[in-house]
Amino acid sequence: MSEHLNNGKVDIVLCEDNADEAELTIRALSKQGLANSLVHLKDGEELLHYLNCTGTYTGRNAANQPRLIILDLKMPKVDGLEVLKKLKSDNRTCMIPVVLLTSSKEEKDIRESYMLGVNSYIVKPVDFEGYVKAISTMGLYWLILNQTCQM
Repeated sequence: MSEHLNNGKVDIVLCEDNADEAELTIRALSKQGLANSLVHLKDGEELLHYLNCTGTYTGRNAANQPRLIILDLKMPKVDGLEVLKKLKSDNRTCMIPVVLLTSSKEEKDIRESYMLGVNSYIVKPVDFEGYVKAISTMGLYWLILNQTCQM
């Protein structure tokens, strides 16, 4: 959905370079009614431009930060760990919940993600039904049940 249709408010920023996985994630969130104000970005560099209102996102209202960032780990240009490091070290973005949604089960990736401040680390289920259920549950938790504070 375009920000302009929702007064600039975005609930979810999905940062995923794989178009098929992004579409599947958006469909799973849509089934729960959670994808109405979602922005899909294709790499970490684009996400940093979006959040910092630079590059093609100059003019975006920086006060309208997302309620949740779903971030892939392995991406071109700027990978998920580098993005996470930048988000959690910036006072403007450090409070935004970040969920890493990745195919990596490597202990090194999990440990480093939590050390950098990730809020949740989810390994993408390989079967369709498992994937849809995991995404739906994650979306309901972070957007409905979880309480956040305003910066």
